[in-house]
Amino acid sequence: MKKKLLFIINSLHGGGAEKVFHTLVSNLDLHKYDITIYSVNEDKHQEDYPSGLKFRYFFRQYTKNKVSRLLAKISNKIKLIVYYKFSPSVFYRLFVKGRYDTEIAFIEGDSTRIVSGSTNPSSRKIAWVHIDLVNNHWTTVAYRSPDEEAAAYKKFDQVLGVSNTVCDSMRTLFGLDLNVRTMYNPIDVQDIISKSRMPINVPPRKEGVVRICSIGRFVEQKAFDRLLRITCRLKRDGHNVELWLLGDGPLRPEYEKYISENDLTDVVTLWGFQSNPYAYLAKCDLFVCSSVAEGYSTAATEALILSLPIITTDCSGMKEMLGNNEYGILTENDIDSLYAAICSLLTDNALFSHYKMRSQIRGRQYSLEKQILQIESVF
Repeated sequence: MKKKLLFIINSLHGGGAEKVFHTLVSNLDLHKYDITIYSVNEDKHQEDYPSGLKFRYFFRQYTKNKVSRLLAKISNKIKLIVYYKFSPSVFYRLFVKGRYDTEIAFIEGDSTRIVSGSTNPSSRKIAWVHIDLVNNHWTTVAYRSPDEEAAAYKKFDQVLGVSNTVCDSMRTLFGLDLNVRTMYNPIDVQDIISKSRMPINVPPRKEGVVRICSIGRFVEQKAFDRLLRITCRLKRDGHNVELWLLGDGPLRPEYEKYISENDLTDVVTLWGFQSNPYAYLAKCDLFVCSSVAEGYSTAATEALILSLPIITTDCSGMKEMLGNNEYGILTENDIDSLYAAICSLLTDNALFSHYKMRSQIRGRQYSLEKQILQIESVF
């Protein structure tokens, strides 16, 4: 008989964790698993997933007519009241249908709170954490109190962190000593390489330009304002660079204003969200992660696979990915250190070539098949 898996995720589309989720469920054997996916918010990107998966939603967004829109609004308000006024087990009993062998909260926050309320005593329960919560404890909005969040994690048989740093942060916050385990993200290397070769319509590269890129949501955690200020300094200091940012988010108007006010329109391009970021990465020379906090950066991993030299702030997961500056350059988590590291590669061709070669070596070490087998062993 197939093992029945329940995944609950906040959304199907948007960031690195959602991309990893797509890779995971697309590579699980549907002859072995009967998979049901609950997305907290309704998402049109269900069509991007393989057939054979069952999709359900807690909060509906897309409806066909005025009556159904009104009913959806009423239903959503009732569910929100239940979610915040009552324990997770009440919400689970009312709105999660079916019985499952293994229940996975694929991301911290709402998904974890809901699965913690499971009323199925025989199921195996797994929480998957994708961020260093010590440095970015955004999940407090999903709980009524810190004690409720701590109690939620203690309901799980296994807590998976995407890096050793993430696991350490969970132990620091919640005292989880026995059931925390590192599980690195599954990465589809062949898919990345294949899509990187697809044609895209971009301006031709100017002679002598070094094209710097980064990928992520335009939110404070990613700190792309650092890259904008660094690019301004590089231009002022006579470096011939371009900056490409792939992504979108609430800080986009602020970034656009900075670009305009500092005469950067000729060197900075905001490409928005791209379903195939790899084709853009392949046309760049250097990947920079400016984040204040991470879990285990999917974007940086993809850049390694495409052999881009990497410069990153020393946030969660980066030492595990790059070693002690072995496969890329780690800097202090501040703008001056990032600027100095970028300048070091721009002014030293031998160093630039060294890290391009080291990135290529590290990128070859990823194996999707091995990662999927490790994950299945937990299920």
